[in-house]
Amino acid sequence: MNRILSRVGAPAPFAGGPAGWALSCARWASAAVFISFGVGKFVNHASETSSFRGYGLPWPGLFTGAIGVLELLGGVLLALGLLTGPAALALAGDMIAAIILSGILHGETVSLTLAPAMLIVMLALLLFGPGRLSLQPRLAARRARRGAAGASRPLRAGLHE
Repeated sequence: MNRILSRVGAPAPFAGGPAGWALSCARWASAAVFISFGVGKFVNHASETSSFRGYGLPWPGLFTGAIGVLELLGGVLLALGLLTGPAALALAGDMIAAIILSGILHGETVSLTLAPAMLIVMLALLLFGPGRLSLQPRLAARRARRGAAGASRPLRAGLHE
């Protein structure tokens, strides 16, 4: 578990080559799924809330909105390849809950087929990084350049960093 958690913010070890493209395609496909399901939590709020009520969750309307925000925001972050590790970790938790609550306990097909596949993709993104065409490494390089430029500037008199 410590190995997984240490990789959440780590650079992408498989960013190049065919593996990088495979991770990117999986990231983009899962982003599309999460965005569409997240939007569905708001567009079909009454129906989704009814389902959440059937799962025995307290405050089903609140849970529907919270999961909608998680899936929508997480999907956008995955699509951009930004904060991929934390987004994948949160969405993996979402998929575990879906598999147990609606899949195993209520026999809903989508939670016994699509949710496990999405969980596998989230675990792959956690372990191997976001793949190619991700904003994450670009922003890290930009931050490193800014940090290096700031370290080379002399301090002004009377100012402390």
